[in-house]
Amino acid sequence: MTNNNTESTISMINLQQQYAQQQTEIDQAVAQVLHRGDFINGLEVKVFEAELAKYTKANNVIACANGTDALQLALMVLGIGPGHEVIIPAFAYVSVAEVVVLLGATPVFVDIENEYFFIDVTKIKQAITPNTKAIIAVHLFGQTGNLVALMDIAVEHNLFIIEDNAQALGASYTFNNETNFLGNWGHIGCTSFFPTKNLGCFGDGGAVFTNDKFLERKIRMIASHGQSVKYQHDLVGINSRLDTLQAAILNVRLKYLTEQQNQKTEIYQYYSQQLAGVEEIILPKTNPNGHPAWHQFTLQVKNGKRDALKSFLSKKQIPSMVYYHIPLPAQAAYKKVGYKPENFPIAQQCASSVLSLPMHPTLSKPQMDNIINGIKAFYYG
Repeated sequence: MTNNNTESTISMINLQQQYAQQQTEIDQAVAQVLHRGDFINGLEVKVFEAELAKYTKANNVIACANGTDALQLALMVLGIGPGHEVIIPAFAYVSVAEVVVLLGATPVFVDIENEYFFIDVTKIKQAITPNTKAIIAVHLFGQTGNLVALMDIAVEHNLFIIEDNAQALGASYTFNNETNFLGNWGHIGCTSFFPTKNLGCFGDGGAVFTNDKFLERKIRMIASHGQSVKYQHDLVGINSRLDTLQAAILNVRLKYLTEQQNQKTEIYQYYSQQLAGVEEIILPKTNPNGHPAWHQFTLQVKNGKRDALKSFLSKKQIPSMVYYHIPLPAQAAYKKVGYKPENFPIAQQCASSVLSLPMHPTLSKPQMDNIINGIKAFYYG
């Protein structure tokens, strides 16, 4: 956490200040691309893929246009389409359901557990049918779930695991003294470089991770109109590429990712220490086997007081956000799948209780104290 921010205004995320800290390097990187003019599939894209692979210890990284495309590419390369089912968590961002439906497959929603907001692995088996082909595991808010149990189910039932790592880039999980970054546990990992993510660019961007060379080659083809040679289209593909300008920005920002994640860990620890005595809220937890890369500090507010707390903080110019206030099975776009929200009690509970506080590397201690005091004032006056 930084202590030199003299601004009293608190923001959910301060992108302007983060840019200011890296401005010289970013401006130089962008200028090089502008002078060279290789705006599509330029040098920086390949450099970024290699550097991100080194950082995450992934064998292959394929940059693409955004995180949603990354999920779609993962499903497409696995041949998932009409007649297939994909198990997804009932509490997540909409893209995990969206890509399944767009490819003609059926999303099968499974409730989450409320410790780490991870898909409830104890309920997956009852959702598996002969048509089930894959499970999309979403790592929400930078936290880690029970990956070992998930992979055991996948092996037992011959299912693909796709990790949605859009909010947890840099997080890792340890099992049998072996530590792997999230995105490397499943068959394919996906991430987003949306500006507010742990590693964000100045527009849209995403990437796919895989340790399978065959899958890597096919993903690259699908992302480039199904071609490996220009104008020779062997697969049905899409057009999904990371702009060279965004790759240049990401190459700079990647150098600071570990430092910024350490700062956010300090913020997590400070919030947790200072709010530990507030019994009316549930603080985010760290999986004993996990090493989070905190994206959001997400509370659960008890007794139906989430909206009242949010409104109270807003009146004190303290921002907060709700991610997400409607579970996926309850969304109008997916009700036709035939599920009822009451079949997903934990997702429904989280949707009505979660509240995310500001958590970014430029957040100062006085600003954090203001936030903490605001929460205490709501409960204790």
